[in-house]
Amino acid sequence: MSIRTPRTRPSLFTAGTASLALLVTACGGSGGSSAAPEDFSYLSATENTTVKNTLTTLSKGVCRTANEALPLKVETVPQASLDQKLQLLAGQDALPVQFAAGNAPSLTRQLADSGKVADLEEQLSLKAISHLEPAAVSTIKALYGGELQVLPYEYNVEGIFYNKKIFADNGLEVPDTWEELVAAAAKLEGLGVQPFSASGQQGWPLTRLISGYLYRSLGPYAMEDVAGGKAKLTDPEYVKAAEEVAALGGKGYFGKGVGSIDYDTAMNQFLNGEAAMFYMGSWALANISDDKQNKVGAENVGFMPFPAVSGGKGSVDQYPSNVGLGIALSAKSFDEKTGDWVSCIAKNYGSTALKDHGSISGFKVNTEVKDANEVTTQVRDTISSSKQNVLWFEALFGTKATTVSQTNAASLVSGSMKPEQFMQTVQEALAAQ
Repeated sequence: MSIRTPRTRPSLFTAGTASLALLVTACGGSGGSSAAPEDFSYLSATENTTVKNTLTTLSKGVCRTANEALPLKVETVPQASLDQKLQLLAGQDALPVQFAAGNAPSLTRQLADSGKVADLEEQLSLKAISHLEPAAVSTIKALYGGELQVLPYEYNVEGIFYNKKIFADNGLEVPDTWEELVAAAAKLEGLGVQPFSASGQQGWPLTRLISGYLYRSLGPYAMEDVAGGKAKLTDPEYVKAAEEVAALGGKGYFGKGVGSIDYDTAMNQFLNGEAAMFYMGSWALANISDDKQNKVGAENVGFMPFPAVSGGKGSVDQYPSNVGLGIALSAKSFDEKTGDWVSCIAKNYGSTALKDHGSISGFKVNTEVKDANEVTTQVRDTISSSKQNVLWFEALFGTKATTVSQTNAASLVSGSMKPEQFMQTVQEALAAQ
């Protein structure tokens, strides 16, 4: 499984957030003096409960000894506020022991360049590192310039979850091409069934569709070419992707008021049977495997790749992959007790997350776990068999362009912003970084 890492670091990584640069400069850029932590503090996004729950399970079980020496302490902030919170804490030289990396990888890279993020290949033993899946390590290094700067508490591939019963009841086959996907959506809409559930409030579930189209039409390096200056989002073939996604919204395929739909509501729409398809990462398996949340039943959920684009250079077995909000560790707070905690996590997180929470991580499953359902097996098989993965729309953007992209995505599919204008606006944000 491979992702091409650019030979030279794109300027998008280094120009980044000026305010953060000022903050870390004010702190001397050295990460501060070492100080023994009083607890195993963890800052996470409020929306992500799986990692928090898995760490809590470990703290009460196989990692009890590490927890007694350094008690787990969890703090959460809304994901939309995470980058700002990290910048504030960095400026105060007060980053927690471990923290969810910023929404844009460039933010974590800047923290690392200032000496505030632990180099995990230096800090962890070879035995601990051996518990990480090679594919997850490859993905991390592709995102962070060849360095292991975060731990993969999640490892995800992305695609389209679909309601098997709705498909069967309406005589639909799993679409192989974009044209077939659009035709299936049209048929569902005509029969009074909402084709897609998506969060316009978060924005990224919509922009993921744009990059999905680009990877199928232009090939696996479509977004790297933009980051490297070989192409622009305003080029006709890039605007075409935005046009295709905007057309889905124009035909009402995302339902009413997509711009006000948050992540949880979009998830619930799919799990309640209100929508036939849901583009999402495999982290959704935790929700799908939860009988209390999933009213349609896990047996009625299937998973398909983003479909092919006719004449395109990409392949359907090139899955967008990520490590969720990877978890970074503070260089200042990394001591022997922290190392004991992280070593226990590396050995046991994969099995615990899968067994107790139905979540796939980037750690090896060292204790055999029977999959909760067929769709989990399908996704795990997809991960193990995928030979080349790709990133996502904003993966190589800085924080400003990421925000511009995601906050305008709902306007794109609602028709209040034309595709050319959307891509121009994001391209200008990229150029300004």
